[in-house]
Amino acid sequence: MTEKIGVLGKKTPQRTGVERVVNAPLPTVYGKFQAVGYMDHDRGDEQVALVYGEIGTENVLTRLHSECLTGDAFGSQHCECGDQLDSALRAVVAEGSGVVVYLRGHEGRGIGLLGKLRAMALQAEGLDTVEANVALGFPVDARDYGVAAEILRDLGVRSVRLMSNNPRKREALTDNGIQVAEEVPLLIPPCENNITYLRTKRERLDHRLPHLDAVAHWS
Repeated sequence: MTEKIGVLGKKTPQRTGVERVVNAPLPTVYGKFQAVGYMDHDRGDEQVALVYGEIGTENVLTRLHSECLTGDAFGSQHCECGDQLDSALRAVVAEGSGVVVYLRGHEGRGIGLLGKLRAMALQAEGLDTVEANVALGFPVDARDYGVAAEILRDLGVRSVRLMSNNPRKREALTDNGIQVAEEVPLLIPPCENNITYLRTKRERLDHRLPHLDAVAHWS
């Protein structure tokens, strides 16, 4: 914790790290979750973990879901994010317990909503998702999963069964002290609107998407 100067010249504490703020019941169409709200004081982001059932400490079925307004709220077919969130929530309910950490500040792989929309405009002109970010002067992937690890530790989780196709998430959790006991694929059938995007994720970002082979004939 650092200090800042108050209005009367006195030093006042300035919080750092991730702080649990609230725990509230959240009934959803999938089932009744506990919404555990956090403040990331380092970045200023409000975060939430949706917890279902008694999760325990080991081998907890877990999804780290990057915020995606266009996919999660608007049903965009440019990506598969909304369907992945839906599948993850259904999976933890079917399992009887689990956690979905919804990561704010991850929009567009960390470049923000307007940055993502600008990148999407370039993709409509023929660039792929990696080329578009670079053309705009953004990193290919600016996301940080340290906050997710802190949230999981606060929930008492030591190891997870991680629902993800992205090997970087496993590496990030492991680097931050959360063991990944298993990687659980979260494969969504592609459509003609997102097949190019998904192929780019597999070929340039190393996402594990073997189901794309079934539609290799799509141009």
